[in-house]
Amino acid sequence: MKTIIVTGAGGFIGSHLAERLKSEGNYVIGIDKKFPEFKHTTDICDEFYLIDLRIQLDVENFKVNKQIDQIYHLAADMGGMGYVFGKDAQILQNSGRIDLNIFDWAYKNNVKDILFTSSACRYPEHLQEGDDIKLREDMAYPAAPQDGYGWEKIFGELLCKFYHENHNMNTHVVAFHNIYGENGTWCGGKEKSPAAICRKVAEANDGDSIEIWGDGTQLRSYCHVTDAIEGMIRTMQTNHHTAINIGTDRSISIKDFTQLIIDISGKDLSIKYVDGAIGVKSRNSDNTLSKKLLNWKPVIELEEGMTILYKWILEQVKNKQND
Repeated sequence: MKTIIVTGAGGFIGSHLAERLKSEGNYVIGIDKKFPEFKHTTDICDEFYLIDLRIQLDVENFKVNKQIDQIYHLAADMGGMGYVFGKDAQILQNSGRIDLNIFDWAYKNNVKDILFTSSACRYPEHLQEGDDIKLREDMAYPAAPQDGYGWEKIFGELLCKFYHENHNMNTHVVAFHNIYGENGTWCGGKEKSPAAICRKVAEANDGDSIEIWGDGTQLRSYCHVTDAIEGMIRTMQTNHHTAINIGTDRSISIKDFTQLIIDISGKDLSIKYVDGAIGVKSRNSDNTLSKKLLNWKPVIELEEGMTILYKWILEQVKNKQND
């Protein structure tokens, strides 16, 4: 049994991760500035602390009675394109402070293993303006990400590099490619595209049209949260210190992705394309390294995962309408 801290345990991926780690017999300590929205803390953690990790003094004063074996560091200021667009200064300040405070706490408390969650947003924007490019981990440098969110992820990766080199910490990095699944934010502006499109479809009536940002030609790949967590846990077990892609290598256009969700719903809907924050033209994961180092590959097909997600969001929509 290991004693493990999960920062961001009140969030989507963090709550799923904490629940998995606890189910395997580990002692899990969750930290976030909010409680999980769809889970009881006692179901996913042995201890849960409300801490604003941006505040250095609050982090410095955090004490536990156990030696921490591992930290999975997921806490960040984040959301979908509609949230992060135009918030570069805010995201750099908030997430940068969180990262600095957590790595400093880990070092001072003799935690040897820490995993940082980076993102496909780490990759240079100019590489993602062509057709269906598979992004390999070493393509991130020279760094030229699209926005402040991507630059913050580069910063976090550098913290991993320097804490490993300067303090002999066993640091790890995963670069997520569009992780989706149930029990996550699905409305309010912070939701990612899979949840947002599912919500629009769930709220629509037969014959309606739903609005999609862009022209539908943008290419993305999507990875279910269950697969992502398996990849994270396997990464923590390695001595590899630079980024490893965690995503699927199957790209799909936003047009086809939206139609997939409409087909799952069984509704007769049309798509209306409108202006909005759309991100880069093409982004896909090269999984060569994850297959080699982790013996990992996603097992949940997009159709299966999106069926699960749509049914869950449909239930949330109905519950909200009945409130």
